[in-house]
Amino acid sequence: MRRLAAVGVIATLALMVGAPTSAAVPDLQTATRIKHLVVIFDENNSFDHYFGTYPKADNPPGEPPFVARPDTPAVNGLTPGLLTHNPNAAAPFRLGRSMAHTCDNDNHYRDEQQAYNAGLLDGFAGLSAQDTGCTPNLSMGYYDGNTVTALWNYAQRFAMSDNFFASTFGTTTMGHLNLVAGQTHGAVPASIPNAVVNGSVIGNVNPAQDDCATGATVVMNNRTIGDLLSARGISWGWFYNGWAATGVRDGKAVCRADYNPHFVPFQYYASTANPHHLPPTAVGAIGQTDQANHQYDLTDFWRAAAQGALPAVSFLKAQVNETGHPDDSTPLAEQRFLVDTLNRLQRTSAWVSMAVLITYDDSDGWYDHVMPPIMSRSNDPAQDALFGPQKLCGTPPAGAYLDRCGYGPRLPLLVISPFARSNYVGHTMADVGSILRLIEDNWGLGRLGDQSFDAIAGSLLDLFRFGGPSTARLFLDPDTGEPTP
Repeated sequence: MRRLAAVGVIATLALMVGAPTSAAVPDLQTATRIKHLVVIFDENNSFDHYFGTYPKADNPPGEPPFVARPDTPAVNGLTPGLLTHNPNAAAPFRLGRSMAHTCDNDNHYRDEQQAYNAGLLDGFAGLSAQDTGCTPNLSMGYYDGNTVTALWNYAQRFAMSDNFFASTFGTTTMGHLNLVAGQTHGAVPASIPNAVVNGSVIGNVNPAQDDCATGATVVMNNRTIGDLLSARGISWGWFYNGWAATGVRDGKAVCRADYNPHFVPFQYYASTANPHHLPPTAVGAIGQTDQANHQYDLTDFWRAAAQGALPAVSFLKAQVNETGHPDDSTPLAEQRFLVDTLNRLQRTSAWVSMAVLITYDDSDGWYDHVMPPIMSRSNDPAQDALFGPQKLCGTPPAGAYLDRCGYGPRLPLLVISPFARSNYVGHTMADVGSILRLIEDNWGLGRLGDQSFDAIAGSLLDLFRFGGPSTARLFLDPDTGEPTP
């Protein structure tokens, strides 16, 4: 405990005497006008679950109303036919604000493939939560603009995609690894029951290089986007609201009870791990390489923002009960986090050169009616089942890493930025690897290699407009999601 307190005192003194700010960091050239990219990575929601009926909301009494602009473009959503004659055992049904808290569905790698059933998409009801008290056929439920009101209002002002996918089928750890490395292969050990097969992660498993991780753990041995950024001297960081250690015991960090090591993907890699959860040495060091090694608490992000020293690339992760994850959180708690964050960001000096991406790690098994394009094939008979026991997930080319069947489920993706096209829906095919491609191309980093999905990822640039007037800011009420003055 004394060691942690000493570190905190040193860091505090450094802040008081005035550490270097962004003025000390060179203005690196970028391919676009984006100088600050912020990626907010929330939890477990499919596109249809949040935007299936966009832009038409039910507007019942007692819920925040939503009325779309008349020029709002259509999305590839839930048609009247899908709502009334669905191929699943149950039809999609609306979840109102009073049902913001739900159980957690099944989103395991193999089970999700079976739900898509070779493109028939008729097995989703089988992914529904089965615990006592859970809503029957829960996975077929969806929200509209009376519950996810802020997200629908952001879509009205800024841009979103209706053709954006998880890189692979599966769970939280897989989504996070795909976000930072473009793949789930490279795990050591190469086999852990229900978690790692053929060197690929297929389930939730913890990072070995984390004092607060327990149970089955792995080390990932490939490169991440953090490695590419650091090699070019570009500031970056992962900011998780729940990261900071609460003490030290036997030389190891002690973490909050709700700390989730799945939420800090750079901990899986030796080059970017901060096993003892050490804080940055000064505000001016946030985004640079010091004892924190680019792993921070969310409070550090706002300290940097207050000093005008935000990193070029920032990944933000809410605490567990604000991520939107079923059972652990709700769309309303997620909304409060998103709105509070975006309201603050739009008041920073960095906003004029910023782009914020909001997306999700996986779908939680929520129904989505779009069959994903299969860009990564795998024929592991024990794990792959997308096309049945014979075709599995297609026939991969020689030397391809197995157990990475994907793309996976369709996910929401919104771009909030002065450069975002306004009231725009993009249809260009993209996946979580497209976020890596945007970072790589904007800062001239090159590709990760080693079969990372960044090499095949579609571009996100159709969601932006870098010429002409800036898209106006939008401030919302965190509780209702409605615009405020």
